[in-house]
Amino acid sequence: MKTWMCVVCGLIYEEEKGWPEEGIAAGTAWADVPVDWLCPECGASKAEFEMVEF
Repeated sequence: MKTWMCVVCGLIYEEEKGWPEEGIAAGTAWADVPVDWLCPECGASKAEFEMVEF
């Protein structure tokens, strides 16, 4: 599973955890997150996220 970070505010999206509060189930791959999904922290578009490795 991969991790994605909002380049605007730094919010982390982990595919393993999903974002249930936003309707994205745990285990949801980034490619399967709706294209119109917005960062719940700052409202940035999905395009403003980059894959990161820790």
